[in-house]
Amino acid sequence: MSNQIKKEFSRKTEPVRLNKYLSEAGVCSRREADKLIESGRVSVDGKRALTGMKIVPGQRVKVGNKIVSRQDEMVVLAVNKPVGIVCTEERKERSSIVRFLHYPVRVTYIGRLDKDSRGLLLMTNNGDIINKIMRAGNFHEKEYKVTVDKEITPEFLKKMADGVHILDTVTRPCKIKQIGKYTFSIVLTQGLNRQIRRMCEALGYKVKDLLRVRVMNICLGSLKEGEYRKLTDQELDGLYELIKDSSNEPIRYI
Repeated sequence: MSNQIKKEFSRKTEPVRLNKYLSEAGVCSRREADKLIESGRVSVDGKRALTGMKIVPGQRVKVGNKIVSRQDEMVVLAVNKPVGIVCTEERKERSSIVRFLHYPVRVTYIGRLDKDSRGLLLMTNNGDIINKIMRAGNFHEKEYKVTVDKEITPEFLKKMADGVHILDTVTRPCKIKQIGKYTFSIVLTQGLNRQIRRMCEALGYKVKDLLRVRVMNICLGSLKEGEYRKLTDQELDGLYELIKDSSNEPIRYI
């Protein structure tokens, strides 16, 4: 087991603030947890919980009538996926993201990056969050840095921004900005199959490199290729805030 994983799992033996405990268990943000505690809806070992109290292993935490177990801790990881790794849970695929990550808790990806693309990939053990983030109707942003095979023109940028006809539909209007002679950034709120590559191909361009740098409030930052990290408390709180009114209807992948 790597030192990174040992460090993560040793935390479970240490006392943790109740609002953080509820947040990491996937109940709600720390702010909302404080409201639940103040309203008297949270109990610890059968007694009303107090704001700011800490939980140690073995204590029984309940929200209403539901027991919240530390063993059910929600995991959300930011992964810098390299080119060549496949977003699949297929056991026979030797280059699957699950095999590559080899995380001790079963996690799956939140939105695919194709084999030839790289960059930020979120992974979690919480299906509710997956659906809320990925459902196109929730309009959550994903940002990419793209390099193409020939010089970018104002006409290309306008057509990309207005919508391109692919896969029997027209893509949703999006934000796009040129950042180099052959490079642009693009922010999408939908996730059609190989969408950016298909959009570029429809306009006579070929993608040479595609890097996802942001999913909603989570940024790739300085995370090295092939490595991962857990989301910070601030990132998790921000994510909860963005998805609090989102639908969690199951996703149908294209």
